[in-house]
Amino acid sequence: MLKTPEEFEASLRELHPTVYIKGNKVESVVDEPLLRPGVNAISVTYEYALLPEYKETMTAISHVTGRRVNRLLHINTSQDDLLKKLEMTRLLCRETGCAQRYLCHDALNALYENTNNTDLKYGTDYHVKFLNYLERVQDEDLTMCVAMTDAKGDRTKRPHEQHDPDLYLRIVDKNEDGIIVRGIKAIVTGAPYTHEIIVLPTRNMTFQDKDYAVSFAIPIDAPGIELVSRQAGRPGESGAPLTSRYGQATAQILFDDVFIPWDSVFLAGEWDFAGSLTESFATHHRVSCIGARAGLGDMLIGATAALAEANGLDPQKIGHVRNKIADLIKYVESFYACGVTAAVFGSETRAGNFIPDPIYSNIGKLLQGTHIYDMFRIVHDTSGGILVSSPYPEDMETPDIGERLNRYLQGREDIPTDYRISVARLLEDITASYQGGWYSVISISGGGSPEATRLEIMRKYDIEERKSLIEKITGV
Repeated sequence: MLKTPEEFEASLRELHPTVYIKGNKVESVVDEPLLRPGVNAISVTYEYALLPEYKETMTAISHVTGRRVNRLLHINTSQDDLLKKLEMTRLLCRETGCAQRYLCHDALNALYENTNNTDLKYGTDYHVKFLNYLERVQDEDLTMCVAMTDAKGDRTKRPHEQHDPDLYLRIVDKNEDGIIVRGIKAIVTGAPYTHEIIVLPTRNMTFQDKDYAVSFAIPIDAPGIELVSRQAGRPGESGAPLTSRYGQATAQILFDDVFIPWDSVFLAGEWDFAGSLTESFATHHRVSCIGARAGLGDMLIGATAALAEANGLDPQKIGHVRNKIADLIKYVESFYACGVTAAVFGSETRAGNFIPDPIYSNIGKLLQGTHIYDMFRIVHDTSGGILVSSPYPEDMETPDIGERLNRYLQGREDIPTDYRISVARLLEDITASYQGGWYSVISISGGGSPEATRLEIMRKYDIEERKSLIEKITGV
């Protein structure tokens, strides 16, 4: 059943997670002003799924149940599904900045493939358990956060070598009923306002690391789980037209000897499958990052062109403005094109679902992550100092002062001052505020660092074939 935004919020009220922000315990996630922009962003994923014009993009027929489900909970069964997912992510993020819920899709598809492969080798029953879980989250239209990144400690040491064994989440006990886990997941997107947690390993493991090779699902308010969260966006700030409404919280999740029943466990010590699960998730998620930043890029292109026009500089007529905006378009559409190519060249896994091409997934993510700074530079260069000096809305509404500000801050005669200043505030919000710094960091680090994507490109790219071409040409 597809939930409405109102039903999504009502379902969150039924949960009682232990969440702290700035040292204070949150009584109600839905009613906490510091989290409201995050709740709003997730709500858009429910709203759009019910709009007729977005039906084919936002929903799909589940191959497990035959029922229509939110595409964010769908298992890709074709290259078209991969394309639709990319389009959906761009669509959502061009309004919200970061829709966050696409992590559900990436984790579910990675688990679909990996549980099948683990069963084939070890004779386990993880895939059946996962299919039961998948059917439930699809039917209930749930939102899950994905807890993947561990604290990691000393980066030169493997999990079992750390001075504190709990710097990576680990299994501390097993019994006939389930497993018990302890540790931390350190960067978890949107965690406070989700229904459940999907835990994935953060890297490849060795036999000595087997206790850290763990994956499972657990309700967000299960006993022993505590969340320490950042605020979502810039709530309550009048000068933040986007992020006072939509934002993303990131949380640390502490697991204090948490019990996980076997029915919710998808990996428990099969160390040689931790790396493949991590890689599969990363491949799916890096395409999500491409779509998300393309959505943000749509905002940047539109607002930069609009402010240039308000300043009296027509992008079609003024050469240096035209060149800058053309470069902005080049960056956005080049990494998005890699996402499209990754989908078109996507392939079927042994489990039967489809995965994007890993080379183009990683190239697109690398371009997106490293060019975010070029994109912001173009915005700042084109727009000028009004980005960080425009008056607050309250100033514009102050008697006498506001009237004069409206007079003196007008650019082009036929474009209202209020429009010019509103666009400037939007660009400041997403490129030059706290949130602009956040977008920079999340773009370069979220979904994998540039170094991680380069490593994956080098692993997957057939350099030997290219070398053989040279041998053929030179005859040596």
